Amino acid sequence: MKSLIARFVDFRNDDELKGMLWAAAYGFFIMFSYYILRAVRDEIAAEDRGNLQIIWTVVFLVMVFVAVPAYSWVASRYSRGVFVPLANRFFIACLIVFWLSLVVLPVEARPWIDRAFYVWTSVFALFVVTVFWGLVADCFDNDQGKRLFAFIAVGASVGGLVGSTVTVALAERVPVFLLLLISCVPLEIASWFARLLHQNFDTGQVRAAGESDRPLSGDAISGMKAVFASPYLTGIAAFIALMTFASTILYFAQSDLVYGAMTDRGERTAFLARIDFVVNSLTILFEVWLTARIIKWFGVAVTLAIIPVAVAVGFLVLGLYPTLATLVVVQIVYRAGRYGMTKPAREILFTVVSREEKYKSKAFIDAAVYRGGDLVSGWIYAGLAMFGLAIGTIAFMAVPAAAVWAMVGWKAAARSEDLVNKSAIASDEPVALG
Repeated sequence: MKSLIARFVDFRNDDELKGMLWAAAYGFFIMFSYYILRAVRDEIAAEDRGNLQIIWTVVFLVMVFVAVPAYSWVASRYSRGVFVPLANRFFIACLIVFWLSLVVLPVEARPWIDRAFYVWTSVFALFVVTVFWGLVADCFDNDQGKRLFAFIAVGASVGGLVGSTVTVALAERVPVFLLLLISCVPLEIASWFARLLHQNFDTGQVRAAGESDRPLSGDAISGMKAVFASPYLTGIAAFIALMTFASTILYFAQSDLVYGAMTDRGERTAFLARIDFVVNSLTILFEVWLTARIIKWFGVAVTLAIIPVAVAVGFLVLGLYPTLATLVVVQIVYRAGRYGMTKPAREILFTVVSREEKYKSKAFIDAAVYRGGDLVSGWIYAGLAMFGLAIGTIAFMAVPAAAVWAMVGWKAAARSEDLVNKSAIASDEPVALG
């Protein structure tokens, strides 16, 4: 197994190999759990698509005023070995509560349970992934990230593939609420691997300082303030915001086209799960064969710009041929590239920041900024649709935003390299951002 992995990954010693495998296993079970729930959430979006922008407004408010401050508060009082598993187990408790609600409450309450579950899943999806990558960025340095993050992302993608397969197999055979209980199992196992990674692997600087066993500095909103005080973090936030615009346009178009093509909720859930399966299959190919090589040969900047350019082309094609088949192709290319190339490259940007910024500022960017972008983009889509603009016209209008997204990613990666060259390599200290 070691020899086989060595053909694809440039790990330098057995410690790196073990840490990489623990991180990949952690990501596997996180995404296994999430992809069981994802198709359920997306089917709710298709069923309740008329209220989707209102639901996203609620998601954003929950993120900014509840989830991010609560998480930052916990991280300021407990070490990562406590708050990382605690976050996962909190979500497990929530899933059990939702399952009980679906079993006990009358069927008339189902629409409101669906909406509450959609909001919760949107918070869950970002937080468990953000916490996962925050821990990984804390355990690996910048050089290790360039070499190992693509393989770590393979574990997450395989988990998504397995989760999608489970959902396809069960969605039309069992009550949907049973999927909630099933997703609790991999989420708990993910907590075990998170603890293994925390206890047994760190960069030399973090281990020597004993930082991993101490709570983070700052308070509940210090991570938010750091984003606005740092041009570097602001650039990453802008990259995320533009990415969410592209995601939202495709997501709303998908909800409209899927709803128009299929009437049965189980059929829609299975169809969306099949898309997830194809996406994760392609994502794995990118992560195994392409991403690390592109980063090595062309750098992080090029890697971050590839998918935005591809999305710009995809919006042009969707504008010319606004059909479900076209949308599916564009969505698959976008999501596979985003998860397989853009995501590992983007996480490398966080290896040069302080520990507080890796967890708290990252949580604010990945959660609040992400959902804020969803919110604004959702209302833009709804407003354009209200004025009678068709999906094809909206796709044409999204092309310039994708081009700006590419330029912002390029600039953020260039700034990251400057920070590494000037400070991180020479001093082996966390880079102070200004």
